[in-house]
Amino acid sequence: MQRKAVCRGMGVALALVAGVWSVSAMAQTVVQAAPQNVVQLSASGSVEVTQDLLMLTLTATEEGSNAAAVQKRLQQVVDAALATVRPQVKSDAMEVRTQGFTVAPRTSSKDGKLTGWQGRAQLVLEGKDFDRITSQATKVQGMQVSQVAFGLSKEGRAKVEGEAQQQAISQFQAKAASLSKAFGFRSYSLREVSVNSNEIGMRPYMAQGAMFKSAMAADAGEAAPLAVEAGKTQVEVQVSGSVQLQ
Repeated sequence: MQRKAVCRGMGVALALVAGVWSVSAMAQTVVQAAPQNVVQLSASGSVEVTQDLLMLTLTATEEGSNAAAVQKRLQQVVDAALATVRPQVKSDAMEVRTQGFTVAPRTSSKDGKLTGWQGRAQLVLEGKDFDRITSQATKVQGMQVSQVAFGLSKEGRAKVEGEAQQQAISQFQAKAASLSKAFGFRSYSLREVSVNSNEIGMRPYMAQGAMFKSAMAADAGEAAPLAVEAGKTQVEVQVSGSVQLQ
């Protein structure tokens, strides 16, 4: 009697296991089944706008046989530069920050022996007021303009990003409707979608000789204007996803 009960219990357990396995297999079959009449597509919209952010980098270099002396002279130049431009700092119009303060050994190319020390420090003026920034750059003593770059502010980007997004969405919808009709379906439904944006900058330029002239003017104690001109950039929004043809 006990053996029959045990066997009967084992039979029930095996049946339950088989049932669970069968349901699991069916579930996997359903999950793995490829969706039907689904189309992947993408679209984009872009708006061109003038860059409204100027980033101007001033650089100072010092050399000497003593690292501490080189560092001290560099610090003095940076402190004097900050004292000159800080009174003109204004939110959005012009911000100032230091970067890249380094003092490194200089060695001989022949035997690798230490020949001295070379220091480098940078000051970045950034903002929307181009005239204020370029004017202040020419007043800084002991530093030269080493880099001019342009960008798009958050406010400038926000103004056109919505327009680019609407272009991309409208194009996506038009493509989905066209494909639905081309494949013999009446309509479609959205399955999944992703929206991404980026900025495609066109190369800005600086008036030829402006860097050299500004450095000469600084040495002569003059405040010659620094000629710069912003370029264009494109704010692009991409919409991609899949639709179910119906």
